[in-house]
Amino acid sequence: MNQQFKPTILIIDDEASICESLQGVLEDEGYNVSTALSGEEGIHFLANEPIDLVFLDILMPGGMDGIETLKEIKQMFSDTEVIMISGHGTFDLALEAGKLGALDFLGKPLDLDIILEKVEKVIQKIELRHSGKTSLHRYKRPIIGNSPAMQEILMKIRQVAPTNGRVLITGESGTGKELVARAIHEFSRRRKAPFVEVNSAAIPKELIESELFGHERGAFTGASKLRVGKFEQANGGTIFLDEIGDMSLSMQAKILRVLEEHKVERVGSGQTIDVDVRTISATNKNLSAEIEENNFREDLYYRLNVVPIHVLPLRERIEDLPLLLDHFLDRFCRENQRPKMSVTDGALEMLSRYDWPGNVRELRNLIERIVILCPNHAIDVIDLPEEIYGKKTLRGGMQAPLKDARQEFESRFIVNSLKANSWNITETAKQLGIERTHLHRKMRQYDIERET
Repeated sequence: MNQQFKPTILIIDDEASICESLQGVLEDEGYNVSTALSGEEGIHFLANEPIDLVFLDILMPGGMDGIETLKEIKQMFSDTEVIMISGHGTFDLALEAGKLGALDFLGKPLDLDIILEKVEKVIQKIELRHSGKTSLHRYKRPIIGNSPAMQEILMKIRQVAPTNGRVLITGESGTGKELVARAIHEFSRRRKAPFVEVNSAAIPKELIESELFGHERGAFTGASKLRVGKFEQANGGTIFLDEIGDMSLSMQAKILRVLEEHKVERVGSGQTIDVDVRTISATNKNLSAEIEENNFREDLYYRLNVVPIHVLPLRERIEDLPLLLDHFLDRFCRENQRPKMSVTDGALEMLSRYDWPGNVRELRNLIERIVILCPNHAIDVIDLPEEIYGKKTLRGGMQAPLKDARQEFESRFIVNSLKANSWNITETAKQLGIERTHLHRKMRQYDIERET
């Protein structure tokens, strides 16, 4: 067995005894195992923690049975492998589960030797899937890029991950700050403890204190039961304070106190609770400028910014684009059961000229859309959406209507292809995938003449 990688495993079964016995066996083998007693609980867990393998009971009471849970997992977490388990399995159920993407179907009572054998196969499958990618990645969410900027980030992750040093990750929205935070946690000594994410910008100001520190029952109107806050949930692990720059000054003061004292106090309680939490923060704002505007506490900034990591926008590391394209094409072709697609040189050049205001997140969404809508195996310029040609989006100051932009690009691309083939019309037409007569018409249309 590969000693460098142990998959994270989730057991979803309404029988607590099954969860406990299977968890015990797998943990004895060194695996990081969690359990959930319903499909809803399992989906909630997956939304917060990347999981490599799920053992899923097929018959469960409540709103979501095993088949419904399997559908949700494969739709939302496509890289997670699922093995179905059941004491009442039928051939039809096994067939349906297989069609929905289940890796295998095992009957109860479970044979532990077979269980361990299946886990071994999952390890091999995951390692094969990620062979050739950077050695520092989450198997579910890889960090992709060979540019100098990305290599520097990977080096910093390796250096800081084994420590307890606080990290402040900066960069534009959509650059992958969360991936960096998760990688730091995954390769830290806290990796078996929780990774808890808090999006400061998404939580109403009146609720954020309760969200972070928890509250006692009856602490305020609507507090019908005790709530454990995010800092307590992350005890022993890592808390990721995303969009920290959007947090109010009053909450900043309370965060500072937690960082200094390593204690939290639930809303409505006079008692403090010790917490051992590593803090990673992220923001798309310039915190130095926010300090000047009195929007961010300088003392908190220096507490958080022990190790700074800046993630460049995609336009400033455009050399990573081919790797990212290959990754997203592979992923979405598998998810949509399509043969592997490629990108023509012309489309790659146009994508490389695009400014990517939404960064890697925008690229991911674009490729998913193209894989779903494009009927061809090769993505060409004509398959790219209109925003790729839009005003103020092309690097180099190119601003033109869609028709003019396409014609300018096509003309330049034909000239470059002719030059590459020493102005051989036959070879150039073959490379472009068009007839010689079509190429001659294009040359006349764009007044392209052989250079002397």
